[in-house]
Amino acid sequence: MKFKKKQTLLQIASLLEVDFIGDKEFEISGINEIHVVEAGDIVFVDHPKYYDKALNSDATTILINKKVACPEGKSLLISDDPFRDFNKITNHFNPFIASKVSISHSAVIGENTTIQPNVFIGNNVSIGENCVIHPNVAIYDNSVIGNNVTIHANTVLGADAFYYKNRPKGFDKLISGGRVVIEDNVDLGASCTIDKGVTGDTTIGNGTKIDNQVHVGHDTVIGKKCLIASQTGIAGCVIIEDEVTIWGQVGTNSGITIGKGAVILGQTGVTKSVVGGKSYFGTPVSESREKLKEMAEIKRFLKDRKNS
Repeated sequence: MKFKKKQTLLQIASLLEVDFIGDKEFEISGINEIHVVEAGDIVFVDHPKYYDKALNSDATTILINKKVACPEGKSLLISDDPFRDFNKITNHFNPFIASKVSISHSAVIGENTTIQPNVFIGNNVSIGENCVIHPNVAIYDNSVIGNNVTIHANTVLGADAFYYKNRPKGFDKLISGGRVVIEDNVDLGASCTIDKGVTGDTTIGNGTKIDNQVHVGHDTVIGKKCLIASQTGIAGCVIIEDEVTIWGQVGTNSGITIGKGAVILGQTGVTKSVVGGKSYFGTPVSESREKLKEMAEIKRFLKDRKNS
């Protein structure tokens, strides 16, 4: 999530009411999660296990819960609760603004696009040309939709990430400040849910077709010309490269990559990253030919055991 105007280290420290290490005029351009940080970003870390990863990341300001040596060219914000203060930054620079109308006056809708009855379109949404948005679709704030996109009934774009911190009194939510980006020529079936990024974009690439009742988690990037069948659940921060086919009732772990041209057969649990150009099946996932051979061997073994 980029700020509309660059901030200084002192400005952010004053907002959070925390101490800092570094030049008070040090520039900060936004906030991001560790896997997508860039120079100018703030990243937060609240566990010693991840200190080194955060300090050595591309982020140039680290919101951290302990005073440590500050790497050269970077700055630190010292907080007793980085999770809370990361939320405070999101709320300050990207506050929730309640809608008063079904289609926001700030939404931009292209020529020859059809909006069916009972569609909700939030603030600062952009929809391209020649799209069809069917009844009861909800498009949350800041979503971006390209040209020639079809979205079927009851689909939701831009719900919050499923991201919580376990506190003694309950689960504390990490506030989502990202977007959903749907590129050109995408079809989304009925009752799909596409969560927005925590700080970045959840993206569906050009020409991808998604069946009914598919869930796409926060910050996931789906490539071009993918086919994803019904009842598939894709976790957050997944990368699905171009021309991947995913059949029905597949589930994935978070943070994995599915390589270009891979085929994931139905009811597979994609528990790890897989390379492209191959077919996969089963839980835990393996190449389909190997899995089928394993199943045949087990069947043969059980048959021989029964007959012995």
